[in-house]
Amino acid sequence: MDTQQTRRRWPFLAAAAVLCTTAAVVFGPLAFAATLFADDFNDGNANGWSKSGGTWSVVTDGSGVYRQSKAAGDLSRAFAGQTGWSDYTAEARVRPLAFDGTGADRFAGLAARSGGSTSYDRVVLLSGNRAELQAVRSGAVTVLGSVSLPVSTGRWYTLRLEESGPTVRGYVDGALVGSGPSQSATGRLGVQTFRASADFDDVTAQSGPGTPPSASGSPSPSGPASPSASSGPAGSTLYVAPNGNDAAAGTLAAPLRTIQRAVDLARPGTTIALRGGTYTPTSNIQLTKSGTAAAPYTITNHAGEHVLLDAEEMPHTPAPLDASIPNAERGAIHIEASYWRISGIEIAHGPYGIFCRDCGNNVFDRLTTRDNYESGLHIQGASSHNQILNLDSYGNHDPRKNGESADGLAIKEGSGTGNVVRGARLWNNVDDGFDAWEFLSPVTIESSVAWGNGVNRWNFPDFAGDGNGFKLGGGDVDLPAGHVVRNSIAFDNAQGGFIDNANPGQLRLDHNTAWRNGGTGFDVADAAATVTANLAVANRVQVSMGSSTGSGNSWDLGGTWTLQSTDATVITGPRTSSGAIASSPFLRPANGADAGARI
Repeated sequence: MDTQQTRRRWPFLAAAAVLCTTAAVVFGPLAFAATLFADDFNDGNANGWSKSGGTWSVVTDGSGVYRQSKAAGDLSRAFAGQTGWSDYTAEARVRPLAFDGTGADRFAGLAARSGGSTSYDRVVLLSGNRAELQAVRSGAVTVLGSVSLPVSTGRWYTLRLEESGPTVRGYVDGALVGSGPSQSATGRLGVQTFRASADFDDVTAQSGPGTPPSASGSPSPSGPASPSASSGPAGSTLYVAPNGNDAAAGTLAAPLRTIQRAVDLARPGTTIALRGGTYTPTSNIQLTKSGTAAAPYTITNHAGEHVLLDAEEMPHTPAPLDASIPNAERGAIHIEASYWRISGIEIAHGPYGIFCRDCGNNVFDRLTTRDNYESGLHIQGASSHNQILNLDSYGNHDPRKNGESADGLAIKEGSGTGNVVRGARLWNNVDDGFDAWEFLSPVTIESSVAWGNGVNRWNFPDFAGDGNGFKLGGGDVDLPAGHVVRNSIAFDNAQGGFIDNANPGQLRLDHNTAWRNGGTGFDVADAAATVTANLAVANRVQVSMGSSTGSGNSWDLGGTWTLQSTDATVITGPRTSSGAIASSPFLRPANGADAGARI
């Protein structure tokens, strides 16, 4: 149940009094990615940045942000980092504030591999409602990719550039904008505007040292043996189909039959393309070898075909009451490795949907994890820099615990920086939508929705489900973690909307909405939280602040709050073609106030 009243101490937390200072030793820190640069501007300055054009300053908007305020200016740039940086990933949150004039070429963006003030790669948000990946050489612009995208002033977007060898890839909110040849081999990162004003925040650069080992040192004895790295051609595609043959060549015309056979044959850079249909393995799929930043492994559906991994025939589906599941048998997909990208598949009826232990730099994109006999997607142990993008996770339940621990998404019982959740929908799970129980490092959640969690739809006796939308930590009171939640919604959950669960950490909750939850909309009474521009309406209790601080919230502004729409049809309905949650006026303030989420 993991509630405030039930603060269990797990075996690895036996020395709770000293764990905070020894967490890196207990968990074994991952070296999958090195932080080259990070600036959240909360120190009130922009030391280390060099500017060219525009009017730049650090301002406070709930937290520190770097603002370029001269919308009428031409190209305005600020750079940071080292000219010798080569392969790295740059990321920043970007909020356009105003576009000067009516042209479609005004932009705010992120740059990388800047070899000078006029040569760099960049991904930009354009006033003409599109995003572009551009390679700029001595001021000459080559467009490498372009997608239609509503670009709104006042809204935060997450931009990312992945620089790897001769190639650059650009993303907006986790969706690929394009890829192509980088303009140079090395250079700094930067933020930019053209005929626009904008805010920039949480600017980072990450670089990995190469191929990390499996955190366990070797595959579990009960899992399949890890093949030699010489198996299969590097960078190739292996095809799998339910009617394939594992003795086949793995081509489109002669596909393999099992996903595990493709995994065994794959080398770093291999894409495993799954043809449409239902796969019914009798043991879980083991991912125990790591790719690299330049050559990740990929498992994805082929050409948009519907792929269902139905794990009902695996052990522990379900496990009996009070039984335990051995580590290696957890998950229809079990990962103890790094640099995997898993996208576009549905996973049901597993002993967990995906179980990821001691893993880093993985991307889980446009997945559905439903009706599993534990959490839909579970990350644990020493796990860093994983991205969960556009996840749908619902109906997950655990008969072996009468609903005590099956969440839609769990990042718990471990540590590791850089884990990010964007665009998740977590609903009708037996315990919580999202659970960060005893995870010691900050997790960032953006533009996500949790509803209907904690209801006993399975008639469990002695029901133990908690029923919170977003449970932000908890466990021993000596274990703070400063999780961040932005632009997210919790509604119709059995208990809380957003709760600290006795986590005393420096939580940051910004522009979130809690509506019609059975408990407290925002419960940060035990945290040292900063709570800004949130909206709480029709919950049993709107807010419990304790000593946390905030401003611009509905309870600070006072008055009666009515909503533009309480019709959840769009937000709970089909996603867009890019995998994003479809936009609607659901739960937005009728008076247009800058409070609550905009999804």
